Amino acid sequence: MNENLNLMKHKIAYLVFSALILVPGIFFLLFSGLNLSIDFTGGSVFRYQKTDALQEEVIRSTLNTMGIEVESVRIDQNEVLIRTKPVDSSQINSVKSKMAAQFSDPKLLSFETVGPTVGRETTKNAFVALIWASVGILLYIAYAFRNVPKPYSSFRFGASAIVAMLHDAFAVLGIFAILGHFFEIEVDGLFITALLTIIGFSVHDTIVVFDRIRENLGKLPTSWSFESVVNYSVAETLNRSIATSLTVVMTLLSLYLLGGQTIKVFVLAMLIGIISGTYSSIFTASPILVIWEEYILRRRRK
Repeated sequence: MNENLNLMKHKIAYLVFSALILVPGIFFLLFSGLNLSIDFTGGSVFRYQKTDALQEEVIRSTLNTMGIEVESVRIDQNEVLIRTKPVDSSQINSVKSKMAAQFSDPKLLSFETVGPTVGRETTKNAFVALIWASVGILLYIAYAFRNVPKPYSSFRFGASAIVAMLHDAFAVLGIFAILGHFFEIEVDGLFITALLTIIGFSVHDTIVVFDRIRENLGKLPTSWSFESVVNYSVAETLNRSIATSLTVVMTLLSLYLLGGQTIKVFVLAMLIGIISGTYSSIFTASPILVIWEEYILRRRRK
């Protein structure tokens, strides 16, 4: 990669582009929210192999006569998903028998149930995990970059990395809010695992770039502006960042196309997050750091 490439020349444009990507997703996240699975809301899900007899109206009336409240019935190409309020252990066999008698013994692919208390606890733990991860990463980066040459600040390095990390998290959340609104894609416990993994990858990629900036601040001539040092450092690490991400993306793409249905949401979230993380470490974290540091330098000169 040409280290004379002036990537930071368009730093404002990169941040505007990032904002434009996030706005639609945040809009749907605020007004529609995520389509949460029973891992978070509690309830029961019956998955049957699709047959012509399994019609939504008949399913609802059959279960309602048993006193079971049906929340939704989704008929896909190969399966029928019936989501209800939590079904207790005494009702499970009755439901299976009634469905078998009503619909000529359809094949039950899976059944799962989660109580509302467990669902609320899962939601709470997910948010707590994200908050602690953010705080821990900020403190670690501030400490790891404590020997950044003055007048630059290790805290600003850490805060810029956190902004890029939140960019990736909201990019994934926003896209899944849109997918949930239009395609009824649900997010489950594995989605939180993917989100935490994405955060780790995003920060890792940003630290690689920031570490090179720190090294070059001590090696390059002091006559160089901070923007020039950052631009040189980003150009040095660009090939490595893209090559590393491409290998992960190709692996995830293979998993998405060939893997099982149960991991598709996890793999899709990872794909979006890895691509976003590669972009944000170069075109979000670095421009924010440049703008912030140069603003502080101008204020000190005045």
